[in-house]
Amino acid sequence: MGRKVTVATCALNQWALDFEGNLQRILKSIEIAKHKGARYRLGPELEICGYGCWDHYYESDTLLHSLQVLAALLESPVTQDIICDVGMPVMHRNVRYNCRVIFLNRRILLIRPKMALANEGNYRELRWFTPWSKSRQTEEYFLPRMIQDLTEQETVPFGDAVLATWDTCIGSEICEELWTPHSPHVDMGLDGVEIFTNASGSHHVLRKAHARVDLVTMATTKNGGIYLLANQKGCDGDRLYYDGCAMIAMNGSVFAQGSQFSLDDEVLTATLDLEDVRSYRAEISSRNLAASRASPYPRVKVDFALSCREDLLEPLSEPIEWKYHSPGEEISLGPACWLWDFLRRSQQAGFFLPLSGGVDSAATACLVYSMCHQVCEAVKNGNQQVLADVQTIVNQTSYTPQDPRDLCGRILTTCYMASENSSQETCSRARELAQQIGSHHVGVSIDPAVKAMVGIFSLVTGKSPLPAAHGGSSRENLALQNVQARVRMVIAYLFAQLSLWSRGARGGLLVLGSANVDESHVHPCPCSLVGYLTKYDCSSADINPIGGISKTDLRAFVQFCMERFQLPALQRILAAPATAELEPLVDGQVSQTDEEDMGMTYAELSVYGRLRKSAKAGPFSMFCRLLTGWGDTYTPRQVADKVERFFSRYAMNRHKMTTLTPAYHAENYSPDDNRFDLRPFLYNTGWSWQFRCIEDQVNRAAVLQLERRAQQDLDDVD
Repeated sequence: MGRKVTVATCALNQWALDFEGNLQRILKSIEIAKHKGARYRLGPELEICGYGCWDHYYESDTLLHSLQVLAALLESPVTQDIICDVGMPVMHRNVRYNCRVIFLNRRILLIRPKMALANEGNYRELRWFTPWSKSRQTEEYFLPRMIQDLTEQETVPFGDAVLATWDTCIGSEICEELWTPHSPHVDMGLDGVEIFTNASGSHHVLRKAHARVDLVTMATTKNGGIYLLANQKGCDGDRLYYDGCAMIAMNGSVFAQGSQFSLDDEVLTATLDLEDVRSYRAEISSRNLAASRASPYPRVKVDFALSCREDLLEPLSEPIEWKYHSPGEEISLGPACWLWDFLRRSQQAGFFLPLSGGVDSAATACLVYSMCHQVCEAVKNGNQQVLADVQTIVNQTSYTPQDPRDLCGRILTTCYMASENSSQETCSRARELAQQIGSHHVGVSIDPAVKAMVGIFSLVTGKSPLPAAHGGSSRENLALQNVQARVRMVIAYLFAQLSLWSRGARGGLLVLGSANVDESHVHPCPCSLVGYLTKYDCSSADINPIGGISKTDLRAFVQFCMERFQLPALQRILAAPATAELEPLVDGQVSQTDEEDMGMTYAELSVYGRLRKSAKAGPFSMFCRLLTGWGDTYTPRQVADKVERFFSRYAMNRHKMTTLTPAYHAENYSPDDNRFDLRPFLYNTGWSWQFRCIEDQVNRAAVLQLERRAQQDLDDVD
């Protein structure tokens, strides 16, 4: 005897405070779920108002409009005869909670508040919400009058409870609760819950999908059961991209996989047999012993069944193998989808990118080109919303994008900003890449603007600064580099605002930054004379799609694009040394490279960044870690010099974190201040106490080394 149930979960591209659009997307997903035969539909975390409302959660308007959307959902005929599970903020006894509201046929069954809040990295849920701390307890929640009029209920259960239908038992988790050491699904499963649901607002980080899938499958491997994961998708107005990955699993196997990166909203369904859960659990004696001692959850009785007799001939879903993206694929897809949401929702006509001929700006150009590929593919597959958005962006209602190069030429303007310090090599690399991706490419000389600005200074002071190559001091040299970089930023915004006007087209362009996450850790400083990330230079932009990606991952991504999109120009770009080209050429050749000026490689910078942010390493602990990891390559003295050089420059330039362009967060060691990395920006750059501890260790290591040599000499004599 089977008990077949069809359940649905969603990945929706909701937008913070877009109550009208969010409502329509929720209704559409419920309609699709019903059409596929589902009798339970799960949506993303806080889907009614959008997850990324941040301090708007403090506003009574957000609570009011969420209730109004809930009323519209309850009233809609689309929501009839299916259990709907939606997310919204709810105020209970003057405390604000992040909640699931579960309803059926105009009656609210349960309001389930989140019990473990995400409060690290990009998440600040404890700033706006309070966790529900009363395990296995419920209280009466008095419904607002606008809801009472619809449901004819005065109160509904509020708290930690499960739903008991005629044929099964359903329990809710909310996002972070899956990641906690003792997740609710453990105790719920022991108390007989057979279907677990998790509504998430989980953003993309490189390689994070592996952990997410492992958590879901392991939850059902140990305890048995069906697990539904819903997630937000897209950029809802901030630095994060929520990467979907909706899934349905049972008894340790995956039965439905949603896309991680897509321009489409998704509704996943699976038809599964509850008897498979029961037989799976029957064989796990350790689980059954624990279940016999489990404390019960309050049960909300629901006069409804997920299974029905008409489903006897319905085919069951089969297990599938989860398909993961490589890191290169993840970078090509995630930031590209993020760019698309920014472009269409900002109502701009495209992007403007300073294209230098180096890896970073080339990677940014490739992301726009990848976005064009995804847009063309979505239109080819019949996505009418994407088609309408493209036609709005290009201001041509008859246009149907088919060729990514053609679309790229309409929405991406690239610009090589040459100076007397620029080489023909970088100019030709930028031009060749622009031709291959199809961008509208222009070249300008910034020399007249630079000379005019330096001339103003000379006119006022009577002094004419010189570059170091011509006998100038380090201060003169750095100032001359910085004025070039900052002039490029001014020119970028001028062209972004007026280049389409000059071509007779409407709208403006979003300026794209192209500084990677490693460069943000070590900024230019007087001793290094590096100008690749000057404060308010051309890295200052509207958005930066590569600002959370390491140089190492970026190079792998560019290699991926060269092969995936057949862009041979990228081969020359990858082979060239990174340079800012802000110092005079020597015999027409570049005389400056970033790694030489920094005194450290990009590979080393990635290590420093991870230790500084992810491992919470200060100077001394970083030295100790690297002494172990690099001991076969460097002496203790060399390791100490590298660590001290990094922290000195980090401290001297930390203030520049306050001006970083909002960047896509693809790594957990992002340097972005005030949103992610909450360290101060004014430091004692000498780190006197910390560096003294390092020096003590270096001296101790030297003494130990001398003692070992002496002992070795004695042993040799013997």
